Amino acid sequence: MTQIQVEDLNIAAQTPLITPRELKAKLPLTDKACDTVAKGREVVRNILDRKDHRIFLVIGPCSIHDVKAAHEYAERLKVLAEEVSDTIVLVLRVYFEKPRTTVGWKGLINDPYMNDSFKIEDGLHIARRLLLDMAELGLPTATEALDPITPQYMQDLITWSAIGARTTESQTHREMSSGLSSPVGFKNGTDGGLEVAINAMLSVRSPHRFLGIDSDGKVAITETRGNQYGHVVLRGGGGKPNYDSVSVAIAEKELTKAGVSTNIMVDASHANSNKDPALQTLVMENVTNQILEGNKSIVGMMVESHLKFGNQKIPADLEKLEYGVSVTDGCIGWDVTEQSIRDMAAKLRDVLPSRNN
Repeated sequence: MTQIQVEDLNIAAQTPLITPRELKAKLPLTDKACDTVAKGREVVRNILDRKDHRIFLVIGPCSIHDVKAAHEYAERLKVLAEEVSDTIVLVLRVYFEKPRTTVGWKGLINDPYMNDSFKIEDGLHIARRLLLDMAELGLPTATEALDPITPQYMQDLITWSAIGARTTESQTHREMSSGLSSPVGFKNGTDGGLEVAINAMLSVRSPHRFLGIDSDGKVAITETRGNQYGHVVLRGGGGKPNYDSVSVAIAEKELTKAGVSTNIMVDASHANSNKDPALQTLVMENVTNQILEGNKSIVGMMVESHLKFGNQKIPADLEKLEYGVSVTDGCIGWDVTEQSIRDMAAKLRDVLPSRNN
């Protein structure tokens, strides 16, 4: 019998990982956290169903790399959330995984110590602990569902999920999304087109069967019921924005023609801000004005925000990292964040209650 090796030629190693059940046993969902998640999801679903006149705003760092800074940001956001709660529902952006066109830091779960050590099990513990802390603080959270295995470890703590522009076209992510417990937003393609997002929305609302893992980490055939709360997120593309009133009107027509939800979220970053974080506030102003002028389809926004403005490269000496500054996409700083949200709430406070009539 031949001894020629024909499998695992490019596999260097495989290390057993803690199971979802074991991680949840170590970091269990508390009553307070469960209440935050359940109420957060209900609010977002009610907004999407037009039973709640408010809009929801997914806001926070492009990615989480510093737990201390994340806590400080969350504590500030919680105060602001209570202040504007009659008009805007603030959902904390807690992104742990970053898609990469080529290579680069893949996020806190994959490389929590930012030194290419890839202590993924540590990353899962850190991420779940942070989500528990946020939920116990009373803040609903949002994340990008990137790795199809990860939701088994922490979807019970997520209020809203995003599927990024690079993965909206992926069958794997569409199938996974059909089983997510949270509402899910599909971003338009990187070329700015809506077709992939529309196809994703058609797919996600249907039942699927696919290979996944169960709570004990065993490979299992997963059967889903379908997720009825998929919607589109406009993030621009092809070097052009698509948040303006004309682009939104075109999107409404395409969504209606396809027979899918006409609920629209606008992502203020990426091509919609020409990758200039400072321009995100102009997107917020424009969206606010569209609603004031009668728009009824825009139900939410996404904004990249941190304690300080801009971003930074990850230095070889991690001691040189500037506190409160993103290590991925650039963000607006806290002062601008606070003022922009207050301005938005003030302008929309008297308009939104009659918007769904």
